[in-house]
Amino acid sequence: MPQDLIRAGPGARPRPQLYVTAETALAPAIMQTDTMTALAPSLRAVKVTHTVVWAFFAGCIFAIPVFASLHKIAAATVLIGVVFVECLILAFNGMRCPLTGVAAQFTEDRRDNFDIYLPEWVARYNKLIFGSLYVLGIAVTIAMWLRVQPS
Repeated sequence: MPQDLIRAGPGARPRPQLYVTAETALAPAIMQTDTMTALAPSLRAVKVTHTVVWAFFAGCIFAIPVFASLHKIAAATVLIGVVFVECLILAFNGMRCPLTGVAAQFTEDRRDNFDIYLPEWVARYNKLIFGSLYVLGIAVTIAMWLRVQPS
């Protein structure tokens, strides 16, 4: 465009004018937003999957003492085993869910809940809260099992 060029005199070669427009000034932010928008569906899918998996295991942990209290020791034991497999997966993955690593590919955010739809405080204390409930469920299951054993 002619307004973008400055002439130094008759016959001089035109040179580009150096100036900043709103478009060029915002280019890095626009590119970052475009990248985030492009990755958002992938991150959202990982977060939804992670939340569903978390809810499944949280439900198992809550159900253990319930089944034990109802004298359904076999069901409680199966749930203890299911959660134990998840504990092994976490242990072999450095005490992190494998989905955390997948979500990390799609964002620079590293808050405690960047990879899951949970309140930040629940995500931060998740292992403490649900680990304690899991151990409590195992203790209730053992206690109920001992009560129903013939003397």
